[in-house]
Amino acid sequence: MKISIINGPNLNLLGKREPEVYGSQTFEDYFITLKSKYPQIELTYYQSNIEGELIDKIQEFGFSYDGIILNAGAYTHTSIGIGDAIKAITTPVIEVHISNTFSRESFRHQSYISGNAKGVILGFGLKSYELAIQSFL
Repeated sequence: MKISIINGPNLNLLGKREPEVYGSQTFEDYFITLKSKYPQIELTYYQSNIEGELIDKIQEFGFSYDGIILNAGAYTHTSIGIGDAIKAITTPVIEVHISNTFSRESFRHQSYISGNAKGVILGFGLKSYELAIQSFL
C-alpha cells in the first residue's frame, strides 16, 4: 500500500508556530513515528508553501497511490485549483487538519477540498494523520 501525506503552507513550521494550537512536535519527527508504526505501508511525505507545487504532487500521486492525506493549510479555504485537482484524480483523498477549523475564525469554516474528499478528519492534533492512515486500512 502506498500513501502520500501532502502538507501545505506553514506546516513546515510545526513545533515552532503557535504551539498552543499545533503542538510542539515537528512534522518530520512525527513522520518518523508514523513510518515505524506502519512499516507495511510505503509512506511518503511532501510539504510546500506554493499552491501549484501542491497541485503538481496531487496529480503525480493521484493515479498510482492508494491514498493521499492532504492538509492544505490555508489553501483549504481559498484554492479552487486544489479542489479541482482532487476531483480530477482517482486516488482517494482524506482532508486532514490538526486543529478544529470550526472552532477558529469563520473564514476557516469553508473548504474547497471537502466536497471532493473521501473524508475529513480535524481537531485531533497530529493524531489526525494517523486516523487518516487507519481509514485506508
